[in-house]
Amino acid sequence: MKYLTFSITAALVLSGCQSTLEQTENKSNIVINQESVASPIDITEALTADGAVDVIHPVDDVEITLTDNETYVTDDLWQRIRDGITFDIPQNKRVISQRNWFSRNQSYLDRVAKRAEPFLHFIVEELKANDIPIEIALLPIVESAFDPFAYSHGRASGMWQFVPETGTRFGMKQNWWYDGRRDVVASTKGAIGYLKYLHKYFDGDWLLALAAYNSGEGRVKRAVKNNARRNMPTDFWSLDLPKETRAYVPKLLALVDLVKRPEEFGVKLYELHNTGVISQVDIGSQIDLAKAAELADISLKELQHLNPGYNRWATDPKGPHYLVLPNSKIDAFNQKLAKLSSKDRLSWQRYQIRRGDSLGEIAKKFNTDIGVIQQVNNIRGTQIREGKHLLIPVASEAADKYILSKSQRLQAKQNKTQQGIKKYHTVKAGDTLWDISRAYKVDYRSLAKWNGMAPRDTLKLGQRLVVWQKNAIATTAATQQPNESSIMRNIIYRVRKGDSFARIADKFNVTIKDIERWNKLSRNKYLQPGQKLKLSVDVTNNI
Repeated sequence: MKYLTFSITAALVLSGCQSTLEQTENKSNIVINQESVASPIDITEALTADGAVDVIHPVDDVEITLTDNETYVTDDLWQRIRDGITFDIPQNKRVISQRNWFSRNQSYLDRVAKRAEPFLHFIVEELKANDIPIEIALLPIVESAFDPFAYSHGRASGMWQFVPETGTRFGMKQNWWYDGRRDVVASTKGAIGYLKYLHKYFDGDWLLALAAYNSGEGRVKRAVKNNARRNMPTDFWSLDLPKETRAYVPKLLALVDLVKRPEEFGVKLYELHNTGVISQVDIGSQIDLAKAAELADISLKELQHLNPGYNRWATDPKGPHYLVLPNSKIDAFNQKLAKLSSKDRLSWQRYQIRRGDSLGEIAKKFNTDIGVIQQVNNIRGTQIREGKHLLIPVASEAADKYILSKSQRLQAKQNKTQQGIKKYHTVKAGDTLWDISRAYKVDYRSLAKWNGMAPRDTLKLGQRLVVWQKNAIATTAATQQPNESSIMRNIIYRVRKGDSFARIADKFNVTIKDIERWNKLSRNKYLQPGQKLKLSVDVTNNI
């Protein structure tokens, strides 16, 4: 069997990793005020009780029994990190403001440390094997508070907060069954690969590499070139960078300083042991997660929390074929797995094809994908015949038992009570989050959050969205038509500097889709000052 050991750390606040470039390029082109970028007061105020506002934690923490008391080694992992620190920590205002916040929030440090406990030792070992500074082990605190289920408004996901494109670039497979950005093993290896690339790209400057991990190498490189042209210093502290990035590196350095000398700042670090408490076990092929949890003698919720990359009720049929398990459970798991026949790894149902059935509809009915049905039944293409039978792998437990699967996380998110009246919207062709939010008169970022999405995520036809309207008599998308008292006027609007489709739509209470239709334009093209737009405006609402 293939093993890989690991254990972890903790402390604080979240950010948005290399997702920042995508975050700043707001889909609706809303102009954001960039004044006071360097203000340390803004940095402090951006911190909340659970980190940065852009990172969302969709599931509760899970208590996991990692070891038996007889085999737990008590060497101190914090001391190991402390002994390996190489970064110089400048005592400037930006670092001190972050450190002060951390030192005042002992309960938060404890919570994040407990969340990190299963994974830090593995991360430290991987960093050592790749000759990466040990301080980087604290970076998931800044990124996600060590939450592998965390996601952000910039479409970043996982403990290391990778956006889809960068995740793919550094080896993280993403499909219906599996998302490697949440897989602690895959994402850690990917993060190390990305950081090594950035370190080389910036000629060995770790602070610039870290800044680029947050906002992209192109943005940091431009800032370096701009300073060089002006004969100004090109170190991190001298660059004109986005506010989030200006806070990002100081957050990490502040955490390093706290770990280095916790007593001086009145902080007590939650005890973490310098030994691997979980391992990666090769399972060879697809398995139902409920069956795997039974073999490992742990709860299904614990198994899913240790293996957050698996989106559904089973592992990906095409791999990766491994599970992360507590070390104390592995021997018994391997013995039971060896006795389990391949056909018993999944439950099966024989289904007779009915008139009008399609592979897509059948796959949706049984919570699987078309490819699995085709593979199991040796089907080429999508043609199926009425009356024939299909053998379909199905979950051994009810869907709601797989509480941390993607569908159950979404359902829990949508069922969470918010202020207002709960409504549902079914996505139609041409819908965008922005247009839907305008129709229901809600904030589009809130709309995304209610539905476990990032604002830039793509909507799917037929997708059902939850909408919370504050006003019980608020109009719905279906009623956003002129009423009898409306006075409609066709006007010509001259685009001004700073205007965007979103700003104009908001100003005149119309949708972006309307502006596109009236003017035969696409929102993907920038508007030019002086450009004339045709608008149909209800003047009773725009006086």
